[in-house]
Amino acid sequence: MVSILQVDGLGKRYGLLPSEILSRGNTFDLYIMDCALTFENYHNKKAANNGKDPIPEYKPSELEEIFKTGKLTKK
Repeated sequence: MVSILQVDGLGKRYGLLPSEILSRGNTFDLYIMDCALTFENYHNKKAANNGKDPIPEYKPSELEEIFKTGKLTKK
């Protein structure tokens, strides 16, 4: 079942009622919303960082590998 937050997000973005989202929406709509929010979030972080790219979010395993090898691979 579609997450309530996803339905709410689509409703806010497109000005639709949840019942309209459920009857007319599809997975393509969810994909577009996810991409748009990810892009928006990136630029919000960049703006908060004075125009510099935000620090990437590494997994603990990736940090351990960087520590062991002494090499940082670009994300």
